[in-house]
Amino acid sequence: MANHKSALKRIRSNEAKRLRNRYQHKTTRNAVKRFRELTDKKEAETLFPTVVSMLDKLAKKNVIHANKAANLKSSLAKHVATL
Repeated sequence: MANHKSALKRIRSNEAKRLRNRYQHKTTRNAVKRFRELTDKKEAETLFPTVVSMLDKLAKKNVIHANKAANLKSSLAKHVATL
């Protein structure tokens, strides 16, 4: 058990951050999945910046690695190009 007031606060804030990161990560994964299922090029082009923005935010907060975000963005851009 924590012995300091600051340690208790750290436990609370870490849990809040963990839940927020988990929610954002799952939401982004679902968005990527939905994006990959798109067959309409016009719709994909409008959704692409939103998904890329979500990935960039996760990478900036170190929820996912920057290279993983780059790889995902690259593959999604290829998906748009092939439509």
